[in-house]
Amino acid sequence: MACLGVLFSLDEKTVLKLISFKSDEDRLEFLQEDIEEAMMVNEPERFAELDNAWDGLHRSLTDGKFEWENGTFPLNHVILGGQKIYQKDDYIMSLKTPKQVIKIAEAIEGISKKDLRNGYNQIPSDDEVYAAFLSEEDFEYTWTWFKNSLEFWKKAASEKRFVLFTADQ
Repeated sequence: MACLGVLFSLDEKTVLKLISFKSDEDRLEFLQEDIEEAMMVNEPERFAELDNAWDGLHRSLTDGKFEWENGTFPLNHVILGGQKIYQKDDYIMSLKTPKQVIKIAEAIEGISKKDLRNGYNQIPSDDEVYAAFLSEEDFEYTWTWFKNSLEFWKKAASEKRFVLFTADQ
């Protein structure tokens, strides 16, 4: 199963270049060849991997569904919310502004394991895609990756940076 999710903390110059591309192909190439490679080598603190937990995390922070505009701000912007900057079905790119990042970081800081569990329990047991994953093991997996991203969000907020969520499909 692919669908690996990653968060990137970006400066304004990089964002302006990223959104300037006319095609999704060029935007994806810039992400993979410039942003990903540079950060993995030179700035590992500027990205946070979410593995496959991003799907369950989005559902847990919203209303249990996998939709672009479900839930309420700022929790619905942790994963899918924000500006959708890639239109094809093979990749997801969702950009959050520095103001949104500050609000997201403040909101998720107070989320307890119990809070996330309550959200996770909203995922419909008959969901066509996610029902097969619903389990205690999946919840723990989702919680672990969520906890691992908290410092990333704090740092991005304190530096007033944009955050880009990406996932390959």
